[in-house]
Amino acid sequence: MIKAYGELHRLGIAHSVEVNWEGQLVGGLYGVALGRLFHGESMFHLKADASKVGFATLVARLQACGYFLIDCQVPTPHLSASGPS
Repeated sequence: MIKAYGELHRLGIAHSVEVNWEGQLVGGLYGVALGRLFHGESMFHLKADASKVGFATLVARLQACGYFLIDCQVPTPHLSASGPS
């Protein structure tokens, strides 16, 4: 998987968002962009809500770039509160 995602990143298809706090990685997410769709693959956090900060950053960036759909795979109350599904 590491090799495959490394190659997808090199091709400009796989992307990640890292959240840092006081110089330490505390959360983030990664996924694959195809066309104007972003397919989220995984999120993590070491500090409460850090992955949510990463997701909010991703949403703003994707909207600015003309994306219209984020496939989050699993609906959660937090994501449902973010807008239409």
